[in-house]
Order: sequence, then structure tokens, then C-alpha cells
Amino acid sequence: MERDPREVMEYDILVVGAGPSGLSAAIRLKQLAAETGKELSVCVIEKGSEVGAHLLSGAVFEPHALDELIPDWRVKGAPLNTPAKDDRFLFLTPTKAVRLPTPPQMHNRGNYIISLGNLGRWLGQQAEELGVEIYAGFAGAEVLYDGTGAVKGVATGDMGIGKNGEPTGNYTPGVELHARQTIFAEGCRGSLTKALMARFNLHDGVDPQTYGIGIKELWEIDPAKSNPGRIEHTLGWPLDPKTYGGSFLYHLNDNLVSVGFVIGLDYKNPHLSPFEEFQRYKTHPVIRPTFEGGRRIAYGARALSEGGFQSIPKLTFPGGLLVGDTAGFLNVPKIKGNHTAMKSGMVAAEAVFDHLTGGDNRPEVTGYPERMKNSWLWSELHAVRNIRPGFQKGLWAGLANAVYETATKGKSPWTLHHKRPDHTTLKKAGEAPKIEYPKPDGKLTFDRLSSVYLSNTNHEEDQPAHLTLTDKSVPISVNLALYDAPEQRYCPAGVYEIVRDADGASPRLQINAQNCVHCKTCDIKDPTQNINWVVPEGGGGPNYAGL
Repeated sequence: MERDPREVMEYDILVVGAGPSGLSAAIRLKQLAAETGKELSVCVIEKGSEVGAHLLSGAVFEPHALDELIPDWRVKGAPLNTPAKDDRFLFLTPTKAVRLPTPPQMHNRGNYIISLGNLGRWLGQQAEELGVEIYAGFAGAEVLYDGTGAVKGVATGDMGIGKNGEPTGNYTPGVELHARQTIFAEGCRGSLTKALMARFNLHDGVDPQTYGIGIKELWEIDPAKSNPGRIEHTLGWPLDPKTYGGSFLYHLNDNLVSVGFVIGLDYKNPHLSPFEEFQRYKTHPVIRPTFEGGRRIAYGARALSEGGFQSIPKLTFPGGLLVGDTAGFLNVPKIKGNHTAMKSGMVAAEAVFDHLTGGDNRPEVTGYPERMKNSWLWSELHAVRNIRPGFQKGLWAGLANAVYETATKGKSPWTLHHKRPDHTTLKKAGEAPKIEYPKPDGKLTFDRLSSVYLSNTNHEEDQPAHLTLTDKSVPISVNLALYDAPEQRYCPAGVYEIVRDADGASPRLQINAQNCVHCKTCDIKDPTQNINWVVPEGGGGPNYAGL
């Protein structure tokens, strides 16, 4: 079947991704246009089936940026319904919990426990009321360039392509979206951003980005145990002291609890399973009682950028710029990134607006990085720059360094560095202790497939796999042979599976792409970088409710 030509749509600004950074950028652009009486067309595309479908965060939300963007958000009904009231910070041993002083960065007075998906949907409504065009279910599949090599927009993916790569009867060509400037707000490890990083060498001269994997569940608990506004973080058990990570447990209204576990993807033991560590954490005698008598109602997972200040890439290139977690603006010690993502989108919008309306015909918005450096976001990240890399030498060295950095308010005369990308840190399987994980009981602990079911994940079955291998022999000849196939464990959705013949011979990697929750962990942690995550058909993936 012959493929139809793509339709072309023209805008002043295109935003790729309807998360907090992208929507804040779109809203701020329209605000500036209204304030100055100028016409400015703004389009946002979102790969999820609706705005908020792919948004996942803890989340305790600091309203600093929202206060700046929409000062009357309370009147307009922003879904910030559970004020933070009680911070707890615990160190877990296998049987006990020791309460520690809550670090100043983690104090949450004035913050709110929220569903990021619900906030994203509300921000989307605010954007549309201002005239922003939002197209959900349209995945940016390809960056488009003009004759000079500058970005001129993106193309959305074709729909109705069969597994064989040929159009089916349901074929619909993608759309080319052209813009004077394209703002990439894809979130952590965006597939288009990954290509831009390579093409424009955006990571030259900065530390490699380092990541974490966050796995989350939403529970409805016994009303007698509900304490809306309580915020609890832990470190220690079940992780060993050399592995960075910890938990969060947040009490919302309506007897809901948001619980999750984050593990740094610079971990070394190939036998470690982040999903199983999270399940083990819930069995701790101090944690278990919260969930007894309750029921799990939602599940999700997402990678997050943990490199911080020293891993921020070059933010601009001809025709476009980076905002939010796609650029790595997460404040790791504060365990918050939504307010920083929003602020980066707002600063980018102001820079783009001035660039386009001020008669600057150059293709690159060079004013954006300078504006960022003069914002509270930049100083906030600079002050905590040494805390996350301080944990590279283990828990106790990391805590000691964090105490010092907190006491000096980040004014130490040095900067610690992330020395290695996460995919290079795994030991060989024979050099690391195996970890025996208990079987799930189906009440407190669960398997991956039942968890994926609660993420409402769906992909069109007859489409090319969006998890691609550069070399199909590597999963067996390298990953299985040297690392005991770690993709079976670091994936929180059961996508990767080593299967064998009846006699146990002839192992091969089976990719269950329909299970994928778009966390991007495989693209980050695969030791040979042989796995490449690309977008599936628009609208595919998880449909998070309340997460």
C-alpha cells in the first residue's frame, strides 16, 4: 500500500510534551501575547491518550512556580487539596525504624500532596482557555530540520503500520508540525531529546546524566489509619549501604496513600530488582501496618534525572530548546522537580517570546540560558549540587557530605562530579551476590504482570515494536553471558524475558512490548546501550489514574 503524504501544520511555537514544563511554557507564552496585544500560535503535542495519562510523580508539590504562573490558582480550582503537615524521616534496619532529623531541604510546610496527573489535566485546561492547541495521542516520532540544519519542528508517528513495517487498512500518515521555535518538554530521557543531544553535542563539557527509577503504587487504606498531610521518607533497608535509594509514603485525602521507592540507576549488582526491592520494603514491620486491610488501586513507574546542576546540558540549539526533566532540572535532595520544571518552562517562554517578537532573526534563542542563570531555579540547584554525587561512595559518606553541604548552604568551594554513566556501573554476575526475593502474597506484595494491569497500559498489538535492538545477538552473547540478563530485573513491567526450549537450551530474549509503561529504564541501564526506546503509536502506553 502506498503511503499518503503528510499534512503540514504551521505554528509560531511547538511544545513537545504536555507535562508541567511544557504546559507552563505554553501558558506563559499566551499570557505574554495577551499582555502585549500580539498574536502567537502555540501548539502542544502529547504522546499519552490524554493530558496527564503518562504523568507520574510522588508527589509533594511546592507551589512557588505556580504562584508566579497563575497567582489565582486557588480560585480557579487547582487540584492542590492536601496540605502537607507532618514530615518524618526514617532510617530502616531489617526490623526497626530510627527517626532522624528531617533535612531542611525536605521540610514541606506550605507544600501540598498531589496527583501530578490531575495537576497536568488542570494545567491543560488553563492552557486551552488561553488559546493553546493541545493534541493528545500524537507522539513526536521524528525531529525535522531545515536546509541549514536547524530544527524546524517534528513529525508525529504514522498510525496503522503493521508489525512487518507495512501500512495496514487503518493507515493514517503522521503530521508535520513546523514552528519558528520548538520547545522539547519530553520528560526524562526523551527519545527526540536523545537524538538532539547527539546531533548538537549538547552534553559536551558537562557530567554524564545519572538517573533513578521510581516505582509507585496508590492504595486505599483503612480510614482509621489515614492521616492526610503526613509525609514519610525512608532510607536504609532493604537496600545495601552502597546502593542509593529510598522510599516515600504520602497520605492524601479520601483514605488514599501514595507509596513508592526510588533507586539510583548507578547501582552495581546486576541481580538487583528495583521492583522487588519496593515490594520488600512494604513488608517492614513499621511499614506493613499502614497497608493491612487496604487495597492497591494503581501502579506506575518512571525514570527520573538525578544528575542535577553539573549534568545540565546545553539548553539551546538552532530552532529549539530544552525544558523540564528532559534537561535534568530535578532537585534531588528536596525530592521535587515539578516546581523547577514549571519554572524552566516559564523562563523558556519569556526568552522565546522576546526572541520572536523582538526582531531577532537568529535561529537560536541564546537569551534562554542567561535568563536561567539569573533565576531562582539556577541558584536552588547550585546550592545542592554536591549532595547526590556525594553518595557515590556509599550511604554513610553520602550522609556525612549532605550534612556538611546543608550546613554551608552549598557554598563549598568545590563541585563533586558524576564520573560514569549509569550503564557502565554493573559488575559481572559472578562478582556480585545473588539476591533471593520472596514470592508475592497478592495482598501486600505483588508480581509485575498484576501491577502492569493496574497501570491501564495498552498498545496497539499490530505495530512495530517500539523497543528496538541495535544488535539482536547482544542480549544473549553479552547481557546473559556476563550479567545474567539484568533487563529481566531492572524493567518494572516484565517486558524482557529470557525464554528457552523445552530442554533448557537455546536461550533467546523475548520482548513483551505491550507491557511497557514508558519508564525508559531499559534505554538508560542496558550495559551495552543496545536497547533503543522509540515512541509507539500515539495514545499507547499507560493511562495513569490518580497517580
